[in-house]
Amino acid sequence: MTVDLVDAIVVGAGPNGLAAAIELAREGHSVEVIEAAETVGGGARSDERTLPGFIHDACSSVYPFGRLAPFFAGGWLERRGVRWVEAPFPLGHPFDDGTALVLHRDVAAMAASLGRDREEYERLLRPLVEHFDELLPDVLAPFHVPLWPGRAARLLWFGVQALQPASWHAGRFVEARSKALLAGAAAHAILPMQAPVSGAAALLMLGSAHRDGWPFPAGGAGAIPVAMAQELLSLRGGIETGHPVKSLDELPAHGVSLFDLTPRQVLEIAGPALPAGFRRRLAAFRYGPGVFKIDLALAGPIPWRAEELAGAGTLHLGGTYDEIAGAEAAVAKGQVPERPFVLLTQPSRFDPSRAPEGRHTAWAYCHVPNGSTADMTEPILGQIERFAPGVRDLILATVSTSPAALEAYNANDVGGDIAGGWNGLRQLFTRPSGRFHDPYSTPNASIFLCSASTPPGGGVHGMCGFHAARSAARRLR
Repeated sequence: MTVDLVDAIVVGAGPNGLAAAIELAREGHSVEVIEAAETVGGGARSDERTLPGFIHDACSSVYPFGRLAPFFAGGWLERRGVRWVEAPFPLGHPFDDGTALVLHRDVAAMAASLGRDREEYERLLRPLVEHFDELLPDVLAPFHVPLWPGRAARLLWFGVQALQPASWHAGRFVEARSKALLAGAAAHAILPMQAPVSGAAALLMLGSAHRDGWPFPAGGAGAIPVAMAQELLSLRGGIETGHPVKSLDELPAHGVSLFDLTPRQVLEIAGPALPAGFRRRLAAFRYGPGVFKIDLALAGPIPWRAEELAGAGTLHLGGTYDEIAGAEAAVAKGQVPERPFVLLTQPSRFDPSRAPEGRHTAWAYCHVPNGSTADMTEPILGQIERFAPGVRDLILATVSTSPAALEAYNANDVGGDIAGGWNGLRQLFTRPSGRFHDPYSTPNASIFLCSASTPPGGGVHGMCGFHAARSAARRLR
């Protein structure tokens, strides 16, 4: 690494750290990225973790905002080699009677599959989907009021809907299947269905599925950070991997530093350079529940009872609204659910590069209390077998990843929390430290935060890094 003064040092080469570095480099600043792991990517990496030739996504897998987020606009990821794969149906939700709902991209077609809830589904989703592209820049940003009346009105409409608990939205439906579909989408927030703002996840997940189909990169999630690294290097930015940072003293001479780390790691590295009051606020940051994940190498495709699920990229395995709500409520109380809600992807159905010919991969996780030591391998397999009898006979290898193992792989997954922090109302608009005017800055004018612990939170959209870079650039001018 150069010993000359650089404008910005970014600690952490996850998607947000790389996004921050790219944005600063595009504005003409010299940038160096330092990453503890041997490869870039953070929670977006891929490897052969079960058997040779079987490519698994280590953490994240499907990207509802991968093509829609403003930072990724313009097709530059694709020019750097990312090829997006879309399943015929973004989402599938099976039921115990052997039937399933699959999400059609067209809102009208989806609504038509919901019986008596047809009109209500259209009333809820159509305005969102029709204005999704206009809404997203404001939704994927820190709290603000747009200056343009039209944008402000759309954001206000969305905000009123998003603040409602998922249970309130479910109450708008009369069909059990519609309620279950909404519960599965809402569960991405890892909140109880009765919690305020849990409805936001349902709206954003369903809206993005209709708008862009929940695509994923051919060859594995790691294609995204590899493309981002190439973009940064083309802008003359630097990247050093295999270099854990323990203190600010280890950093080269620089103008500003940006940390793609959660508050806990920031305190460990930069705590002495921050005032006591701000340190207390960071220390009070609340982490959310964790996840327990399994990766499967399979001798064949998962034998779903509902044949249409063969065309679904992502599946929500949890049965009814009440069952999903009960599982998420248990996790919120610090309990391990007996029948967890399981999110599963089957990428090799649509991307043959993920497994040897005729073989397949599957990726699945469930929510657990933060830091849980419970082995959820069998409960997860039980939920898959429930809707796909005989799947166990196809398993060639299984790798289970506990919350502790997730954190060891990616330090930002504290206690298995993949969302960068609890998503509840009290923290949603104040993360990570209550600085409404600029949540990426700190009282130390040279230190900035850019991880998913800042707005707009978790998800591979690059917007935490993008907004943090804008904040840091103001300091560098």
